[in-house]
Amino acid sequence: MIKLESYACGKWQAGEGGDVMLNALTGEPVAQLSSKGVDFAAMLAYGRKVGGPALRQLTFHERAMKLKALGQYLSERKDAYYAISAKTGASKIDSMIDIDGGFGTLFSYASKGRRELPNARFIVDGATEVMGKTGSFVGQHVMTPLKGVVLHINAFNFPVWGMLEKLAVNLLAGVPAIVKPASQTAYLTEAVFRDMVASGIFPEGAFQLICGSVGDSFEHLTGQDLVTFTGSASTGQKLKSHPVIIRNSVRFTMEADSLNCSILGPDAVPGTPEFDLYVKEVVKEMTTKCGQKCTAIRRAFVPRAQIDAVSEALKARLAKVVVGDPSVEGVTMGALASLAQRDEVRKAVGRLRAAADLVFGDPEAFAVNGGDATKGAFLAPILLRCNDPHGAAVVHEVEAFGPVATLMPYDDVDDVIALAAKGEGSLVGSLFTHDNDFARELVIGAASHHGRLLIVNRECAKESTGHGSPMPVLVHGGPGRAGGGEEMGGVRGVMHYLQRTALQGSPATLSAITGQWIAGTPRNEGIHPFRKNLDELQLGDTITAGPKLITLDDIEHFAHFTGDTFYAHMDEVAAAANPFFGGRVAHGYYILSVAAGLFVQPDPGPVLANYGLDNLRFVTPAKPGDSLSVTLTCKGKNPRITEHYGEVRWDTVVSNQDGKVVATYDVLTMVEKGPVAA
Repeated sequence: MIKLESYACGKWQAGEGGDVMLNALTGEPVAQLSSKGVDFAAMLAYGRKVGGPALRQLTFHERAMKLKALGQYLSERKDAYYAISAKTGASKIDSMIDIDGGFGTLFSYASKGRRELPNARFIVDGATEVMGKTGSFVGQHVMTPLKGVVLHINAFNFPVWGMLEKLAVNLLAGVPAIVKPASQTAYLTEAVFRDMVASGIFPEGAFQLICGSVGDSFEHLTGQDLVTFTGSASTGQKLKSHPVIIRNSVRFTMEADSLNCSILGPDAVPGTPEFDLYVKEVVKEMTTKCGQKCTAIRRAFVPRAQIDAVSEALKARLAKVVVGDPSVEGVTMGALASLAQRDEVRKAVGRLRAAADLVFGDPEAFAVNGGDATKGAFLAPILLRCNDPHGAAVVHEVEAFGPVATLMPYDDVDDVIALAAKGEGSLVGSLFTHDNDFARELVIGAASHHGRLLIVNRECAKESTGHGSPMPVLVHGGPGRAGGGEEMGGVRGVMHYLQRTALQGSPATLSAITGQWIAGTPRNEGIHPFRKNLDELQLGDTITAGPKLITLDDIEHFAHFTGDTFYAHMDEVAAAANPFFGGRVAHGYYILSVAAGLFVQPDPGPVLANYGLDNLRFVTPAKPGDSLSVTLTCKGKNPRITEHYGEVRWDTVVSNQDGKVVATYDVLTMVEKGPVAA
């Protein structure tokens, strides 16, 4: 048995005494943990004073690169984690979901950080707002990292993924964290955390660890701190209502257990791919991690006409599940995390049986293949059936957090929408149907009660990630009982750790602050900006070119050359009748081509490529006889951290001889950096 330690204020510290955690398969002692004696106020202060400033000195891209490096470092050591994970009762597949899934989240956020966030320390949010007649007074939103610490209180079922799916986001945002894993499986979390610290990849103070109770840490939270909680709804509500959380408006994100449902569409009768996929998914969700997932299927809704067929199919598939030590050949489901957890599931099943019949499994008598059947936390899969789901509130209120699901009938789409809503908010719901009309009605009616909806049919099944798999790029959370919070969701999750601030001032001042050129700020004309490398290029560098006369011959040539012979360009009578044009006009894409021809510098130079346009708007039609000019201004620079080039965003305005704006857009180019120093 090992003594787990907390990592606090830059050093490892063992608490006094503590509880003993047992091997879920054998009942043997694995670890003892306690946080007694840890100074929680000092941990929070250390994160704010040491970890936070160090993280905020890094750009989003630099933090993203560190996430990637950490994922690679931990991946090289995963065999050791798998060996420890087996003691939690996890099978190899269970461990893969937890361990490799956690590393995959690091890689996902590393990629998103480099692709979707600027190589800067804050984010310019949205467009500039002009608040005066002359444009000399403007507004701009920015988002900067909070100067506090996030306290992550995690659940026992995913000791690795549960930690890393949260850390990936706050570290990318530039906010340090304190991780508090659930005691039952903290020995796996601590093993991974030790390697995270030893790697030295992130600066000291970026993350700390509490093995044991959070003690009085809530008493020391400020309005710059955050709390995330994963666990039971009842515990989460108690923490969320803590006086300090309320008094200091501490950001609190809760992801709680929920009575997730899976729905079989009326079209999915026996013999259809969707029927078979549904049966397979329900059993998978019941048995993966022994059903110890906040996203597992708890309520299985099927058309009333199909309930007997579904029941028999589920029983046949469940009969193939072999419970025991996953290291023994043939075993397909391991043990629950602890004996206490097994007892909780048995109690919940007892409550459910007041309104539902037991159709498969026995919570007390079942065979175990390997492990210690008397000391291990084993439990057989249990399928219940409730024929009157509207009259049995308990099946929508009690969650057995284990290999348990309740099968229930519904009559039509409105009926199943109402039944799904009885769960009072879920992390995820799924639908198996090949009827897109039914899917649309179900989504419109049920989406308000779910954080995620998975629709599976024969076309997407092979690539589907499954009902119970939260993905880094999508929101993980749900309304009501599920906690009312959101985690991950790509860069959406990063925003939770940033403060949005509205800036007001002159264009030049806000340009200097944000590093983004704003209209009204002086322009710099001189050397063609396409002759400057990324280091030489300055915000406001401008080229003004034109005019170019637009002729009817040019318009017709462009039409025939491209094949775009839309009537507004070719038929004077029809174009005159158009309320927008009043006669023949130039193609929008011809206008863009003319503008490019005016501002481009054709010789080889630091501009490597044009890779797109953003925010394109055609404002005033260009007609034969008009003369067009263009003003191109360096609006923003975003160096690529891993490449010898970066992105330049150019503010582009095309106007006619009367000074009216014809088109506005942003040109995006890749521009070479300056010479590499010897």
